[in-house]
Amino acid sequence: MRATRLLTIVIAAWLSLLPGLAGAQSFSGLPRSPILTVDSERLFSDSRYGARLSSKIEAQASRIAADNRRIEGELAEEERRLTDLRPKTDPEKFRVMAEAFDAKVTDIRREREEMTKTLGQDSDAARRAFLKAAEPVLNSLMQEAGAAVILEQRSVFVARDIVDITDEAIERIDAALLDEDGAVKTDPDADATPDEPVPSDPADDAPADDAPNGTAPQGDTPAPPSPTSP
Repeated sequence: MRATRLLTIVIAAWLSLLPGLAGAQSFSGLPRSPILTVDSERLFSDSRYGARLSSKIEAQASRIAADNRRIEGELAEEERRLTDLRPKTDPEKFRVMAEAFDAKVTDIRREREEMTKTLGQDSDAARRAFLKAAEPVLNSLMQEAGAAVILEQRSVFVARDIVDITDEAIERIDAALLDEDGAVKTDPDADATPDEPVPSDPADDAPADDAPNGTAPQGDTPAPPSPTSP
């Protein structure tokens, strides 16, 4: 960690001592500098291509959240009905019903947690796909600027703004990967953000006549309801 900080400080100091080199412009308008910086977060969030990838993840997350809210409501209703049955149900029979309900809630919680985990993996895969697609553009910018390296801007202690090529990179990434109508020319994320898996209907696992149909917990994970315990 200390070595990394020292390296970034040395690089920044070196750049500040070479105003002529960092200030020179190439024919394309890029700075002539052996070191460039880029904000990778902005590349992803501000480019139209990155926004296209992230919108798929956001839509998927919204569907999962909506399903979680619906499932939580259905389970709460099922729990209330089961609790109402307790005074008029044989204790042993109610115990079996309560255990079946708790087991179903546990299964649903596990399923929803797995979907959330998969969503996170899809998000990471989308970012990797974006950087892979953007790599040829960044390599081209390096060649034009005569640079040997592009550093992550947020890891640099201080640097002159002129070596930041984020805006130029965003413009070129969109030009290279999107057509005039904004459609993707090539879609490297085709395998990176697979369709959201369709969860099984918890109602299929519910006891036939013992408890009402339910679904899954809300939020990220549903806690098995305690009132149903015998």
